[in-house]
Amino acid sequence: MNRRPTLLAAITLTAAAALTLSACGSGDSSNGKGNDKMAGVGTGSRKSPSPRADASDSDDRPKITFPSDAKNVFEDQKTGDATKDAVLADSALSVNAVDEAIFEGNTDTKALGFYNTGKALESSITFVQQYIDGGDTWTGVTRYFDYKVTLSGADKASVTYCSDEGKSYIKNRKTGKVDRSTVTTDSYVLYNTSLTKNDKGVWQTTDIVSNRGNKACQP
Repeated sequence: MNRRPTLLAAITLTAAAALTLSACGSGDSSNGKGNDKMAGVGTGSRKSPSPRADASDSDDRPKITFPSDAKNVFEDQKTGDATKDAVLADSALSVNAVDEAIFEGNTDTKALGFYNTGKALESSITFVQQYIDGGDTWTGVTRYFDYKVTLSGADKASVTYCSDEGKSYIKNRKTGKVDRSTVTTDSYVLYNTSLTKNDKGVWQTTDIVSNRGNKACQP
């Protein structure tokens, strides 16, 4: 991708050394999120509702909004199993929450800590802060696909999936300049995540490990 310092990569660093896909190699300036998508945060662009899987839309769930020039597309969200579908919905919201924090330029958004906890939250905060410190955001479309869900009892699950960052790009928050890098194998990232269902029924992401350029996600 041409986006930001991959959220996942950042997450891997966090899990491995107290850091954060994503998200998805922080500081990675290759075609992936490491340098990936960062759309109109603080650019004054009008925000529209973020794409979200059909998660239970209760009043206590924070609403997530994206700028009009950025979008996440989540495929394979319906398995026919109600529990797995709920896991996938909240997994998608975890990703959206991280991106919203990037757009807002704020690591203390309600959604970030609502859908992420433990190592995943710690690494996500580090990841978002990298965008803030770099004066960047992202723009474009990131596609998430090839989801696989494994349930472990009533309150634990693991989800693996791929992302295609070939159409999302880093954007300078101040100037609005977009870095449209060339699409490479690094534009594709494999994610391995762990989730736990909390007492409110929310499947929170607790850990994330990413592998940019993984062959399993290549077209």
